[in-house]
Amino acid sequence: MSLISPHAIIEEGAIIADDVEIGAFCFISRKSKIGKGTKIAQGACIYGNTTIGEYNTIFSHAVLGSIPQDLKYAGEEVELIIGDHNTIREFTLFNPGTAGGGGKTVVGNHNLFMGYVHLGHDVIIGDHCILANAATLAGHVEMGNHAVIGGMTPVHQFVKIGDYAMVAGASALSQDVPPYCLVEGNRAVLRGLNLNGLRRHVAREDIDALRSAYRDLFESGKPLQEVAAVLLESTVSDYVKNMCTFIINTKRGIPYERSQA
Repeated sequence: MSLISPHAIIEEGAIIADDVEIGAFCFISRKSKIGKGTKIAQGACIYGNTTIGEYNTIFSHAVLGSIPQDLKYAGEEVELIIGDHNTIREFTLFNPGTAGGGGKTVVGNHNLFMGYVHLGHDVIIGDHCILANAATLAGHVEMGNHAVIGGMTPVHQFVKIGDYAMVAGASALSQDVPPYCLVEGNRAVLRGLNLNGLRRHVAREDIDALRSAYRDLFESGKPLQEVAAVLLESTVSDYVKNMCTFIINTKRGIPYERSQA
């Protein structure tokens, strides 16, 4: 049985599953869908065509689904889709997609969004990601799985962040971050592999393969795309293949300091 405050405003047409909690002074739009077990604290607002999965925890004054902060938006039908078991803290702002980006902002499962995080229009977030306080993602940003963004970090539009990558706090990211790597600084540049994150999830032999590939890619002084293509053909490591494929397909480039070797 759902627990819904009599002081919440829920428009006719909203679909609320069983075992949902909605606090006082919340607003739920008529096009919203809220999955079972989700808890929405007082003062949170769910706008537009927003789908929220199961067992999410949404804290006070989160604003989910308000129209994109994009001057090209002209009132077209767009969506925000949020998966399961996410924690969305106070004063977060998630915008839906735009027609130019496919019309959807999509958030996966088991993510943590700390206070004041902003997801711009057409953002794609994988699973098990952490965005620390006041991390701000511009439109069309894509994050893989198990990626981390430190606090007070802005991410430029169209940037892609790979699996198990980490962007250190107070950085400013304007280029793509390969899987398993750590970037830091303003502007952010590669500092090495995200070893702390990798050691929690990846076997020793796979980390060793990534270490070797990282040296070949970023410390040999050879053209990055050429090295990535050679490694992609020769390696047996799925992790190295993932990194090399990401590098070959990058559109914004990889932020690393070129070796003089």
